[in-house]
Amino acid sequence: MKAAVITGVGQVEVTTVPDPTPGPREVVVEVSACGLCGTDLHILQGEFAPTLPVIPGHEFAGVVVETGKDVTEVRAGDRVAVDPSLYCHECRYCRRGRNNLCERWAAIGVTNPGGAAQFAVAPVANCVKLPEHVRTEDAALIEPLSCAVRGYDILNSQLASRVLIYGSGTMGLMMLELGKRTGAASIEVVDLNPDRLATAHQLGVSGTATNADELDRPEGWDVVIDATGNEKAIQDGLGRVAKGGTFLQFGVSDYSARAVIEPYKIYNQEITITGSMAVLHSYERAADLFATGVLDPEIFISHRLPLDDYAEALESFRRGEGRKIQVLPGA
Repeated sequence: MKAAVITGVGQVEVTTVPDPTPGPREVVVEVSACGLCGTDLHILQGEFAPTLPVIPGHEFAGVVVETGKDVTEVRAGDRVAVDPSLYCHECRYCRRGRNNLCERWAAIGVTNPGGAAQFAVAPVANCVKLPEHVRTEDAALIEPLSCAVRGYDILNSQLASRVLIYGSGTMGLMMLELGKRTGAASIEVVDLNPDRLATAHQLGVSGTATNADELDRPEGWDVVIDATGNEKAIQDGLGRVAKGGTFLQFGVSDYSARAVIEPYKIYNQEITITGSMAVLHSYERAADLFATGVLDPEIFISHRLPLDDYAEALESFRRGEGRKIQVLPGA
């Protein structure tokens, strides 16, 4: 089969690799669409994946074409979205229900061959059947949406919160859409990219700016979410949290990123600083939300490219072009 392969740090190529074979409780999915994510750039930089080469792609959906001998839940022809998370279910964190912190954490498209290929293998337990009205290619958005759902699980935000989001890329916009549905009094977005801010306006944001000073809220925000991973944005956001408020580190930073905190301010103003890591008990809920139309795929997906253009797609993503960029292995 044809697949995109990150062969080494900074190196990616589209080549031919052996077709996958399912284990007893696994299925082979013919990939309809695979989304690109900041995690893919980190893997390209040599982070996250313990060894290279690896086939990236942890956001994907497709059609089951082969099942393992013990699979009864799905059959060939079923359309599915795939949760990429792979847990050991044995370590201290898994036993506590904190599987996303698994000591042996792995993921399809990160540590294991992923969806940037014509076919991908996945445990049947990770597959969610799609309702008839959901387009298979669009369902690749369910995985990033499940990360956003996990983010709001962490926040436990109250009704009428004032929310500030750094970044209006795909993830920032998903946090915007979920924030509207969790009863935020206002949601404002900061981004340096005017095209992305225009999309936030299209989705009904309360206000946008290229600098939070322009938003004129000297008392700060109840909830501040970083969806960029950029250390300058993070540093700025930490200073924008209102008394009793929460800062959520949602964007994925480089390993080397650093930010300075003010311990006395955290103590004196009872500020919470927390993080949200990937997916936890949120994939099926995200699939249910997606089926209700919580996201408009025509707004969120800006590029649909053939698999042969994977390297170019990654470069476009790195430059901050568009919103969600997908590759379509069958195109």
